[in-house]
Amino acid sequence: MNENPNVAEYFGCNVFNDTVMRERLPKYAYKAVVKTKQFGIALDPDVADVVANAMKDWAVERGATHFTHWFQPMTGVTAEKHDAFISPAPHGQVILEFSGKELIKGEPDASSFPSGGLRATFEARGYTAWDPTSDAFIKDGSLYIPTAFCSYTGEILDKKTPLLRSMEAVNEQALRILRLFGNTKATRVVTTVGPEQEYFLVDKKYYDQREDLIVTGRTLFGAKPPKGQELEDHYFGNIKQRVSDFMKDLDKELWKLGIYAKTKHNEVAPAQHELAPIFATSNIAADHNQLTMELMKKIALKHGLVCLLHEKPFAGINGSGKHNNWSMSSNDGQNLLDPGDTPQENMQFLTFLCAIIKGVHEYAPLLRLSAASAGNDHRLGANEAPPAIVSMFIGSELEEVIEALESGKKYVSSTAEFDIGVDALPNFKKDTTDRNRTSPFAFTGNKFEFRMLGSADSISCTNTIMNTIMAEELGQFADELEKADDFQKALKDLLVRTIKEHKQIIFNGNGYSDEWIAEAEKRGLPNLVSTVDCVPLYTKPEYVSIFEKFKVYTKVEIESRTEILLENYAKVINIEALTMLDMARKQIIPTAVKVTKQVCDAALAKKELGIDNAFETGYASRLSSLTSGISDAVRVLDEKVIAAQGIEDIQAEAKFYRSDVFVAMQNLRCLVDELEMNVSSEEWPMPSYVDLLFTV
Repeated sequence: MNENPNVAEYFGCNVFNDTVMRERLPKYAYKAVVKTKQFGIALDPDVADVVANAMKDWAVERGATHFTHWFQPMTGVTAEKHDAFISPAPHGQVILEFSGKELIKGEPDASSFPSGGLRATFEARGYTAWDPTSDAFIKDGSLYIPTAFCSYTGEILDKKTPLLRSMEAVNEQALRILRLFGNTKATRVVTTVGPEQEYFLVDKKYYDQREDLIVTGRTLFGAKPPKGQELEDHYFGNIKQRVSDFMKDLDKELWKLGIYAKTKHNEVAPAQHELAPIFATSNIAADHNQLTMELMKKIALKHGLVCLLHEKPFAGINGSGKHNNWSMSSNDGQNLLDPGDTPQENMQFLTFLCAIIKGVHEYAPLLRLSAASAGNDHRLGANEAPPAIVSMFIGSELEEVIEALESGKKYVSSTAEFDIGVDALPNFKKDTTDRNRTSPFAFTGNKFEFRMLGSADSISCTNTIMNTIMAEELGQFADELEKADDFQKALKDLLVRTIKEHKQIIFNGNGYSDEWIAEAEKRGLPNLVSTVDCVPLYTKPEYVSIFEKFKVYTKVEIESRTEILLENYAKVINIEALTMLDMARKQIIPTAVKVTKQVCDAALAKKELGIDNAFETGYASRLSSLTSGISDAVRVLDEKVIAAQGIEDIQAEAKFYRSDVFVAMQNLRCLVDELEMNVSSEEWPMPSYVDLLFTV
């Protein structure tokens, strides 16, 4: 490889992709793998052996010594167990082997991952199953095989399996709609995703001095710096050399893994940045995003930096989100959310649009809970991210079109006047309106941007829910239209009725305003402010029914996920509270006492010299008062944490952490942050916000 090769020369070089398979597999084996990828047909064991051997040879040639089944448990990160290719041979030698059986299935311990009660410690067996739709790759000397993960008794224990199932569900129902519009060429519809990833970079030497960042990923204390993001000078600003070097290395490693990293820039907050990829199918996008987050953390360390993926690592400035750009495409080249160039395609587009409008309105709480976490609760509704109220932005032109369709009146575009009917609709522009950054679910030309997700979240859950909702609504539409004697009349009636019943979910205004909160309440839209408000809704019978209908989840699996989410919320707040207590007792209070003594000594020295010491005595009094307040706040927080641990019901425990423990944490923080403003930087026991945000 050249010292500075062209990207095209090494892009995907560490991926066992279609090009590699064409070169290394016999034609019959290659065709079998393609059928498996496209139609889910199981591989014959003999073919699996051929594929596994080719994978092994390719991986070994590139320096790999091990293989691992790589999966996405309910921890929110990935998991892997590595096995060497070696097998014993005569005379103390080894040979390198990798069988089809090892490729297709692995057996990790299932009891040590979150299961919501599905697996007990004494019921340890679990299975990983190869996902042939996502290419294997090499990283750190191992062959990584993307897999699904389930228990010995078949329950889903991961985030990948439901996503794959939801993709099959939406494919089946979307094809029914396409057939109604006369499309007989398309044989598959996939959902595609482009997740924009926001993150912070801080200097490692300062990170290492912050117990809160090390343990929790966010600053639990920290006074507001003199400058934040008020000047709006960081957004799209010149990228500092150290950060630029990190970004170059990150791009290169992502490109080697076949990840289409496309855009990089400074974000709004100081020390905040963003990476955006080109769209990929939902399951591959999920894999790629997990790899992206992992590589961000690893490569940052090589540059003396630490990558923070917490949704709100710093108070008082913007947190980090992950904008989930979601669309649908057919394998005959159509983007089904593109308004199109012909009247017929416009009606097809409006059908899919109305299905989404109906789905978002009926299942808004599901979308909200797909972005629910303790970290994301800090970000939503903070004038930097969408509010916790789910609404849709479709732009002024599309809103006028559906209003005209509902009323039966003529629609006047910028170029001509059209009767709203099946046969005469305008050719919409691709970008029908300005963007709306305050909307949780915004139409942006040929896709929807779901802006609620937090930076550290896996995109699998959100896209599983979106796909399942879409499958349900398209299925309902198809059930009605397939029975119609007059398709065009039935279609128009269906769209008009859908708009009338669900248009209250559409809001094109400012989602940050107080007026919208009041208006949303009038419209009957739920405002689920926190994780503990929305997660219990997962188990509502009408929600469970659609997941069971499309075999995405069983009721038991949804109940287990509900328990996992609530338990995780409680654990995160508990860890944060314990970290605050530890820092307060070991660092902050001792510092306060030390500084107070220094001031008192200065006051005494002045008194002995007959010099006015009013300033010193007042200063000491203020420090003493803050120290006493911090001591009291520590005691209260400690009592709340102990009380929380005595609550057995997980939902009640999570609510207590939200209503009592979290409030006590905020009270302690306010006092500590005020103390920081009254202590010299030399004496303060940890790096300040200025150190963390402005020194990279």
